[in-house]
Amino acid sequence: MTVLPAPFAVRPYESSDERSWLRCRVLSFLDSQYYDDVKPHRTDLPDPAIALVAVTPPGTVVGILDIEIDGDAATIDTIATHPDHQGIGVATELLRTALPLLEQASVATLDAWTREDVAANRWYQRNGFVQNYRYMHVHLGDGDDDAGFTTPDALSTPVTAFAHGKIEDEAEWRARYQRVYVCRQYIRPVTRLDGG
Repeated sequence: MTVLPAPFAVRPYESSDERSWLRCRVLSFLDSQYYDDVKPHRTDLPDPAIALVAVTPPGTVVGILDIEIDGDAATIDTIATHPDHQGIGVATELLRTALPLLEQASVATLDAWTREDVAANRWYQRNGFVQNYRYMHVHLGDGDDDAGFTTPDALSTPVTAFAHGKIEDEAEWRARYQRVYVCRQYIRPVTRLDGG
């Protein structure tokens, strides 16, 4: 017997969604390269912004789309689908709902940032985003070469650290550190997915 995910509805985020929002985000990021990007509280988006959730009865959050707006440009802050509901169009429906709202706000372009996760990159490409820019996410971790890292007086050398690096230095970063990712900026015009 196959158990299908419950149907979902898209609606604006409400403050009472926070606990379910956090669970959805943590579980969706767990199997991604953002597995350690855990938040104890949902980030308050500055106005103007778009905050949508996909919910199943009785209101469990199974999808998230938070978008920050800055003039005629907007950036996806969070997009996530609960693992039990992936592959049924939750993220695409969230995007489809957001695009007319962005048009109403006179936004011309929407961008997003992601790492090397194949499924995430494919989703952006399928939904009209094109790669615009790349740079490196470099994590210093246990056993990595910490030469060159400095800290203020009275603190030890870093145990862990996260830094941005130039894409041109990718080979060097991969040789020195265990956890290195290409971070990609995707961008698309704000037009509806149905061409409207």
